[in-house]
Amino acid sequence: MTAVQRIYLDHNATTPVAPLVIDRMTAVLREDFGNPSSVHHFGQRAKAAMDEARSQIATLVGAEPAEIVFTSGGTESDNLAIRGAADVLEASGRKHLITTTIEHEAVLNTVKALARRGWTTTLLPVDQTGRVDPEALRSAITDDTAIVSIMHANNEIGTIQPVAALAAIAREHGVLVHTDAVQSAGKIPLNVKTLGVDLLSISGHKIYGPKGVGALWIRRGVRLAAVMTGGKHERNRRAGTENVAGIVGFGVAAGLAIPTLTADGNRLAALRDRLEQRVLREVPGTAVNGSGPRVPNTTNISFDRVEAESLLIALDLEGVAVSTGSACSSGTLEPSHVLKAMGLATHRTQNSIRFSLGASNTETDIDHVVQILPRVVEKLRSLTRAPMRA
Repeated sequence: MTAVQRIYLDHNATTPVAPLVIDRMTAVLREDFGNPSSVHHFGQRAKAAMDEARSQIATLVGAEPAEIVFTSGGTESDNLAIRGAADVLEASGRKHLITTTIEHEAVLNTVKALARRGWTTTLLPVDQTGRVDPEALRSAITDDTAIVSIMHANNEIGTIQPVAALAAIAREHGVLVHTDAVQSAGKIPLNVKTLGVDLLSISGHKIYGPKGVGALWIRRGVRLAAVMTGGKHERNRRAGTENVAGIVGFGVAAGLAIPTLTADGNRLAALRDRLEQRVLREVPGTAVNGSGPRVPNTTNISFDRVEAESLLIALDLEGVAVSTGSACSSGTLEPSHVLKAMGLATHRTQNSIRFSLGASNTETDIDHVVQILPRVVEKLRSLTRAPMRA
């Protein structure tokens, strides 16, 4: 039996861990096993390794090492940013939070939790490209607004938000700004000073690092309440003995990303464009969802008269791994909240596939995927007699 050729096009869900990351983590697990809070030799070795990683991650986002707080991942970083800020700011009486309709569930569900305890919330709409109009934010801000949280790049369609313009508007009103940069860090150049935000979330496993580790950048002077009580770790921001090996692996991944950002981005953008152009040309009834500035590795394509979950499974049987959207929402039968917020027709919110490319992908991979797609799509369409829709 011929082995199935496996092609991984789901890098927005998670990335394979880079070999150098594995090597360094293995060495830390073997040799630097001390508790970084301990004052003896073994503890200080672990602390030194963690400090190096803190500097590497700070460099990735244009920050100072002391402004980086380690967490268990992007979800915790979002929670610490929003809940931690809310706990401090609600004493002022300002209890209004603004976010968007297309945020990751880590933000949307945190906002819902704050609403249940008395915060008022506003979800800004997006246009058909998936972008927020800065003027919508200006209109939504009131004297009660305390926090604005708007993602940098969307996980489903790759659209990059005008965060710098949005942050500038928020600053005019003395409003704290958080951005979820989990899907942009390591893919495009990122600088917290240029963005003008106060808080920024990133995650290790999205940039060829390990799962279970992330970071929150906190601008010097911003006050956050810890959301987990315990010891005085991470400058009293995040209690618990640090995951030293994971943190070190995250740091190595960040260090690997920095010198190759532009070249890798250009290569992936070319592959993404090749995929889009060939799919639109060779598979009837297809359309790209989202346009304008996007992270270079991501495209979201609708396949008319094909249920997305069926196409995902059919492609997997052919050896191609893709996604119907956020991996954190897999298993649900709900249409994509991102595509729905963009105002797309109902059928397009249910028949779209996300292709997210990564370091290992080549033109050969793209050409192989496009070669099998027409056959797979036509087979699925033959099971229904519904007419093609625009």
